[in-house]
Amino acid sequence: MARKVNPAAQTAFGPIVLAAVEHQEAEGHRLVDDELAGQFLPLGLRWLVGATRWAVARRLMIGASERTGPGLWADMACRKRYIDDKLDAALADIDAVVVLGAGLDTRAYRFARRTDVPIFEVDLPVNIARKAATVRRVLGGRPRSVHLVPVDFERDDLSAVLATHGYRQDYRAFFIWEGVTQYLTEDAVRATLDYLKTAAPSSRLVFTYVRRDFIDGQNLYDTPSTYRSMRDKSQLWRFGMRTEEVPDFLAQYGWRVVEQAGPDYFLQHYIRPAGRDLGASKLEWSVYAEKL
Repeated sequence: MARKVNPAAQTAFGPIVLAAVEHQEAEGHRLVDDELAGQFLPLGLRWLVGATRWAVARRLMIGASERTGPGLWADMACRKRYIDDKLDAALADIDAVVVLGAGLDTRAYRFARRTDVPIFEVDLPVNIARKAATVRRVLGGRPRSVHLVPVDFERDDLSAVLATHGYRQDYRAFFIWEGVTQYLTEDAVRATLDYLKTAAPSSRLVFTYVRRDFIDGQNLYDTPSTYRSMRDKSQLWRFGMRTEEVPDFLAQYGWRVVEQAGPDYFLQHYIRPAGRDLGASKLEWSVYAEKL
């Protein structure tokens, strides 16, 4: 019997393609700087990204993205940069990194070059298998500090699974939950936050969310094609939040919001300093929080 394809697992390619294309920009003009991204892609996508060495091809790709969803290119690139910056600033004060929904992201391997802090990459089993094969191909083997943890967020006990891979509950951890919550049910989001409620004090969390009014179809944020593909046709995106409700929502689980980063933050800190003529979408926001 053919293995059933998990549609959420297939979304792992998009963000890493974007990061690889951004690396083709001149230094100082990149919204995110990821030298491993292109190498982590399968052959066909590596050929595609290779073509964007030429500025014309790169502009065509970014322009196509902008026509589909204005501001989503910059938003996705800037959220990656934002997480990198927050993790970099916190490295001296944490004992572990936990990436919830790691996909093909290269962050663990870039940071493993600089620190021996254990890093736990958690994702669906199909994505973990793909990641293991990719790491063997690109790096020849997995760094000792990186642990691959297969889990189904809808069904598995995250605490138990992490513990079997060497994670300790007293770690002051930096949790990364990027581009995941919209794919989960509210029950699964709350189950993950129930686990994060047990995190050690001074742990950190960066996560992203889609606006609730988009999920409800009340505001499409100039991205009707995204709504059709992610809500109307597939119901792949299921969860969203209202920005003003985030602090109280996280407080239920013992977390204090330090800041929320949206389009204005990304324009001020990343897009304008890079000299890029791009807008940022209001559809998705990033949250940085600390465990009380």
